[in-house]
Amino acid sequence: MTLPGARGSLGARVAAAGLDWIVPDWPAPPRVCALSTTRNARAGQKFDLTRSDPQFETARSELRRWLPAEPIWLAQVHGTAICDADAVSALRSRGLPEGDGALARAPNTVCAVHSADCLPVLFTDAQGSVVAAAHAGWRGLAAGVLEAALAAMRTPPANVLAWLGPAIGPQAFEVGADVLAAHCDNDPAAARCFMPHRPGKWFGDLYALARRRLTRAGVASIYGGARCTFSEPDAFYSYRRDGARAGRMATLIWIAAI
Repeated sequence: MTLPGARGSLGARVAAAGLDWIVPDWPAPPRVCALSTTRNARAGQKFDLTRSDPQFETARSELRRWLPAEPIWLAQVHGTAICDADAVSALRSRGLPEGDGALARAPNTVCAVHSADCLPVLFTDAQGSVVAAAHAGWRGLAAGVLEAALAAMRTPPANVLAWLGPAIGPQAFEVGADVLAAHCDNDPAAARCFMPHRPGKWFGDLYALARRRLTRAGVASIYGGARCTFSEPDAFYSYRRDGARAGRMATLIWIAAI
């Protein structure tokens, strides 16, 4: 089953199937398809990319049934490398490519990132001719993974739409001086994205940091960024909340074939 690109139709089909997944609310072109999983698939099933027992295999099979092709999964390293998913699609036998973003221009190539507090960001141009997905934790944001994705798209940033998927919220992401310095040493005004909490600690706002970097890069159309993986345990996995046993959600985007 291939999901149609129309946002309303896609959301209706996901809801009708009993899937507790998120369909981005953004004015993407009709042929651009996107979704973000939660920790739930159908009632009674858990979705987790990292586990191999039967209930999770069933959930992954459920996801694959909705996609036009197997997603291009990445070996994510909190860096800035953006993979050409169209090229990787022809080289699947070589294992997972290392990177923190994927880009596609060909129809039915599914770009995917996984996360459990880090920020997944989806991109499309206004024409629906190129899409990308990026995995942006605090390290990747500071290093420029969003700017790397924009550069790989090779389209004017003013022509790009971005959607911020579920990440840890600004009331839960406590950080130290190292994170503050990583973002503020080269951009002192980014300090407004951090709220003092206790001696040597701040609450960091990944959404605000991402919006700031995207805006400075020239992107004006930015959507999403209203969920908190940490404070919504029924909906999301959170590494900060659950530690090493936390699962992962997937955020995916592709161009539907006409």
